[in-house]
Amino acid sequence: MSRSIAFFETTPSEERYLKARLGKDFQLTFSRDALSNDGLKKVNNIGILSVFIYSQVTTETLKKLPKLRFICTRSTGFNHIDVKSAHDRKIPVSNVPYYGENTVAEHTFGLILSISRRIHKAYVRTAQNNFSIEGLQGFDLKRRTLGVVGAGSIGLHVIKMAKGFGMRVIAYDTKQNHFLAETLDFQYVSFEELLTRSDIITFHCPYNKATHHLINMRNIERIKKGAIIVNTARGGLIETAALHYGLDEGILGGAGLDVFEGEELAKEENQMLSKNVSIENLRAILQRNVLLKRENVIVTPHIAFDSIEAVERILQTTCDNIRNFVNGKPTNVVN
Repeated sequence: MSRSIAFFETTPSEERYLKARLGKDFQLTFSRDALSNDGLKKVNNIGILSVFIYSQVTTETLKKLPKLRFICTRSTGFNHIDVKSAHDRKIPVSNVPYYGENTVAEHTFGLILSISRRIHKAYVRTAQNNFSIEGLQGFDLKRRTLGVVGAGSIGLHVIKMAKGFGMRVIAYDTKQNHFLAETLDFQYVSFEELLTRSDIITFHCPYNKATHHLINMRNIERIKKGAIIVNTARGGLIETAALHYGLDEGILGGAGLDVFEGEELAKEENQMLSKNVSIENLRAILQRNVLLKRENVIVTPHIAFDSIEAVERILQTTCDNIRNFVNGKPTNVVN
């Protein structure tokens, strides 16, 4: 098997880490860009491919990599990879299932507090040498109800932190662990009940066909008036039109978004004058730009995972996945 590995979407510090741990035994190629047709031409003889979330690995991609034997995504989610096509080609796909449970949970509460205490609005105002407190009054988290959509490893960390703030917690999950619910003092409810009872709704579930647009135009009005939505999971969980409607109509009191539909178009936006951009993509870009101008919306550029410690855990697991595959014992295989 070819010991050549192509890494896409890597930073200089990540490259140094991977070279130090794999460089002696493998032939490594790095690109800071997402996987593209041009990138494929340069690495069409690789045996191993490692990508991040913006690289789309499709059936067509696999056809252009005839010697590919293993795909290793440096993320927990793998919806950017056609795992069925990879399976049909007998190509294992591995992910990084655990790396940033506390990291993402901490960022989640960073967004919650930024909204509940008007931190971002206050920062912008004081940066302009305006120290008026008018319109900056926040609210306590204590005794508020937090609705957690997805009580898995990240969701449970969020629940533990919420208890530290004295919050009531309800959760929706297709898999329920009643021992943990009793131990951590939270209650499982239906998704509909979670919408109607929660003061803050936070998402920590995977994105797939079943979770596409969990919040949509059909259920946005069921949300408790004035509730805050926080999403550090995947943008496709929330229909953008419903989010705008909820904010416009005062159904939502605010939103904290580390992810949003169309976030992958940020680079395309910079190229709008030099190439054709589809109407659908243009609409997504414009909708995002409208969100950025709202005082009660805070957007961060998909960085909930991005702490020093979490990235090191991602890279270590990636190296382990690669070595285990080469040794005939692939780990964290999703297909």
